[in-house]
Amino acid sequence: MKYLKNSLIALSCVISMSSYAQNIAAEKVIANNKLVDYLKPDVQQVLGGVNAVTDAKLAQYFRDKFSERYFYNWKNNDARFKAYESSYPDAKNGHIERALDHMGKYPAVAHWKLPYTYQNGEAVNAYAMRHLARQHKMVDVAMYYNYQNKNPAYLSYFKNQLKSLNTALEANKYETIEDGNGTYEAFRSGYRILNWLEIHNMFLGEKEYSDEDQLTTIATLLQHASNLYESNTEFVPGNHQTRGMSALAMLSILFKDFKDSDKWNERAMTILEQHLSKEINADGFQFERTVHYHISDIDTYYYVYQLAKNSNIKVGEVWENKLKSLFTTLTKIGFPDKSAPVFSDDTNEPWAEKNDISGALTLGYLLFSDPEMGYFANNHVESDMFWFLNDAQLKMLSNLEKKTPQFTSVDFPETGYYIMRQGWNKDDKMMAISNGLDPDKPDHQHGDMLGIQAMANGQVILPNYQVRYSLKDYEFFKNSMVKNVALVDNELQGKEYGGNQGGSGFGKFKTLPHPKTIAWKTNKDLDLFIGSHDGFENIGVNYSRQVIYLKDDFWIVKDNFTADKPHTYKQVWQGHYSKELAPKLLRSSFNDGSGSDIYQLTATDSVLTSGARGKEWAVVSKNNNSAYSFITAIVPFKKFEDRIDEEISNLKIKGWEVNSSKWTSEGAQVNSLSKENISVFFSVKKLRLNGIQISFSEEGDVFIKLDKNKLTIQSLSKNELQMTFTTKKTTKKALLKPGESVEYDFK
Repeated sequence: MKYLKNSLIALSCVISMSSYAQNIAAEKVIANNKLVDYLKPDVQQVLGGVNAVTDAKLAQYFRDKFSERYFYNWKNNDARFKAYESSYPDAKNGHIERALDHMGKYPAVAHWKLPYTYQNGEAVNAYAMRHLARQHKMVDVAMYYNYQNKNPAYLSYFKNQLKSLNTALEANKYETIEDGNGTYEAFRSGYRILNWLEIHNMFLGEKEYSDEDQLTTIATLLQHASNLYESNTEFVPGNHQTRGMSALAMLSILFKDFKDSDKWNERAMTILEQHLSKEINADGFQFERTVHYHISDIDTYYYVYQLAKNSNIKVGEVWENKLKSLFTTLTKIGFPDKSAPVFSDDTNEPWAEKNDISGALTLGYLLFSDPEMGYFANNHVESDMFWFLNDAQLKMLSNLEKKTPQFTSVDFPETGYYIMRQGWNKDDKMMAISNGLDPDKPDHQHGDMLGIQAMANGQVILPNYQVRYSLKDYEFFKNSMVKNVALVDNELQGKEYGGNQGGSGFGKFKTLPHPKTIAWKTNKDLDLFIGSHDGFENIGVNYSRQVIYLKDDFWIVKDNFTADKPHTYKQVWQGHYSKELAPKLLRSSFNDGSGSDIYQLTATDSVLTSGARGKEWAVVSKNNNSAYSFITAIVPFKKFEDRIDEEISNLKIKGWEVNSSKWTSEGAQVNSLSKENISVFFSVKKLRLNGIQISFSEEGDVFIKLDKNKLTIQSLSKNELQMTFTTKKTTKKALLKPGESVEYDFK
């Protein structure tokens, strides 16, 4: 397992990191008048010596340091807020709504341990408790303070709620990690630190935020840092620890004046680098395989990277390369409309069929000045990120350099994503195939092994859907009925679902299929993906899927099932489909007249449609077979005239003739598509044309291109094919592995 490969190295790091004793207590907040005792000796001397340091002097010192070290200079707070109001007028209502919601639910002197009730008498649940612990709506309260002409009541609300946590800490009346929603658990503590730092910087120039208040906040943050240091002595996979270590690194930079800060920095940066090395796959994708968590990791590492740059602290090469790869990956998965597919636990907009990656890539452009990132970027950042950029970065937004990406089809072999792309024009086609499983923490993975998504003509023609943990049907939307996958009988891919201890709604499958990628090949004529998984072996069925993109026309999806006993085999297609010619043809259409046809080249038995949450899907079935293959054409059309004309006898699909090749073919049940000098054959054993004979050791799927005196043969099969090529003058043999091709010149 990849997290255990470096266990000895990790252990040595733990021993090394654990050998340093802390000065600042993890379970107690330092009194303001004692903070000076924990400063580094050189800082004490700068301040005139321990005995000369007053609260006013210390508070002023840290105000000055924050103006230099934080993301932007707090002395410009009023001007920055005016710029924010002007740039994000629609944000105001959201801030006010969330601020009033938080203050309406929780008193300033809050309770930090269940059970208890909201101020309206309703019970507070575990889900709400974790959001109180994060304090993310306290940022909205700080914004409300500004919107309300700096009403001191809202600043006092923040001060008192912070102090209430310190009181709960002293009395040992706060949620613990064992409860599943620990107040000081790394993710919640780290999130809270991030938010409180933003608020602290926002209030530094306010007279109601006294020297004493400022030092109390600093002392509280130092206690949080000490707690994170003590409770994170070794690497733990996942985004919870990264959020906590990001916060610890931030504190070590912003408060590098304290004796313990070097230890905090060493531990945070060491563990974060382990996360970067182990959790950002070699192909650049975050290991949890979701866009949501991928972008979350970008933010987590960005905060540290940016603060380090502000303080001229050198960041290692691993950091820079891995951070940049996170942004580059987002460009590679982009749809033609600059959005991105939905992968597994993407949770920002439930039921949405795309992900907005423009904000993340705007941030990437500001960091790396890469015009291919600029292609996706906006001339503004997302409203919450506005407060984490300096003035120079904000000015860059008015002069973005944009360059259309030069790549088309790409793969992420370690993560298991494969992208078939026509190009970057708005009507171009793109398909994403998922065939990966993280071996150690597949918690956020859905039951969509070998699932596909596709866009064409600006529409998501084969969608996947975002989810939300708190929704009651989260488990359903995490499994296979809302994916573009193949199924057997009543089996779904995700099995043994269980919720988490904290009761937030999140849950995961204990069992998911194990994938195998057999072939990935791209050339000027086609893209080919072949893969399999073991998800139906529990009922004795072997399964594989082939996806062929005939550039620039349409896709063919071939699903292969073999078993000793008869089963019902199924394809699930997401979308709103009419069934006039079902099960042979399903059609979806969109409000601009474009659409997509799903056409079966082999005989199927039935189609059933269903839906939930405004989404629909169609299930195509073949009943009572032990061995069967769906051969399905996915054919987008821009306008009515480009659809599959189901009324003509000699069917053509985008100019490809169906079962009307110039080649004579032999096989038990051959199907073919032919266009000009190109043919694609399925289940063919032998081919003949003009004195050329091609025979195979077993029935297989092949691509044939005859260009003057040059013949190209590419295997599209999941198995190796022994091929014999014969003319009047020669006989040649070749072993074709999946996806491989051979060329023959002859006269």
